Amino acid sequence: RAGVLLCNLGGPEVNEDVEGFLFNLFSDKDIIRLPKLLSFLQRPIAKVLSQRRAPQSRAAYQSIGGGSPIVRWTNAQASALEVSLAQRGLPGTRCYVAMRYWHPYTAQALEEIAADGINTLVVLPLYPQFSISTSGSSLRVLREELERAPHVAAGMVHTVIKSWHDRPGYIAAVARQCVDEVLKLPADALARGATTVLFSAHGVPQSYIAEGDPYQTQVNLEARALLADTPAAAGADVAFELSYQSRVGPVEWLRPYTDDKIRDVARGGAESLVVVPISFVSEHIETLEEIDVEYRKVAEAAGIRNWRRVPALGTDARFIADLSAMVVEALVSPPLSV
Repeated sequence: RAGVLLCNLGGPEVNEDVEGFLFNLFSDKDIIRLPKLLSFLQRPIAKVLSQRRAPQSRAAYQSIGGGSPIVRWTNAQASALEVSLAQRGLPGTRCYVAMRYWHPYTAQALEEIAADGINTLVVLPLYPQFSISTSGSSLRVLREELERAPHVAAGMVHTVIKSWHDRPGYIAAVARQCVDEVLKLPADALARGATTVLFSAHGVPQSYIAEGDPYQTQVNLEARALLADTPAAAGADVAFELSYQSRVGPVEWLRPYTDDKIRDVARGGAESLVVVPISFVSEHIETLEEIDVEYRKVAEAAGIRNWRRVPALGTDARFIADLSAMVVEALVSPPLSV
């Protein structure tokens, strides 16, 4: 029997979960990197950081309803994927959810997989681009949990889909949503050609890229693919830019930063702005609060008159169809171990 394990970030569903979620996040050695000799400080540092950031984070989550919708969205994607796989001739294929920093954790998903007698597992991180801090961290934890639970791994073949930033079906789904939002702008604004489409990717520290993380390269490849699909479909004179959001701490992150880029395009004469989150396939704090609230305020203060944000793909039929195609292809390809 085949199964699919969807890996994602996770998020606090109620305000009481926020500090615990942050502690798990900052305890991740792929997020807060310490020299080996100082690794014993990982959890104490995480405790301090989570306590300091919790009030601000609680306020942010409160502004979007009190918690993150990422688990609900991922469960909905899992259900939609099961239906799509059944339509492709794989009825009974079960999709499981493993969150990295909050419930349901990887260990819980593996116990469900073992109980269901899954003997072929496709591991599908819901991050289009690979980074050691996202897919890499989830896969590391999965590997560790499999080592702790040999009864799960015994008799089960697994394969990993590491990244899918350049999938034509995925690109087409994002491009179509982008076009839809562009065409919702006022016709006179489009006619003046003062519209910018801004691809906003989640940032990572520059040091990760210097150490060989492929994330920036894959973001650039995705942006180029979207650029090739979107203008012809939109039939409008628009400019395209790429930026990075969600930086934290004092270290240098990938540039240009999204808030800076918004101000730049406004100074350059843009009247309309369409923001496209290209690292997120479900709505959560970075889309609903950071983009929709914080960056919209930046845009309005900078003089942007017309604002649109492309929704995360969620259960978009084209996207789910491409996910199921990935799974089918993975099942008939040589396995790639975690």
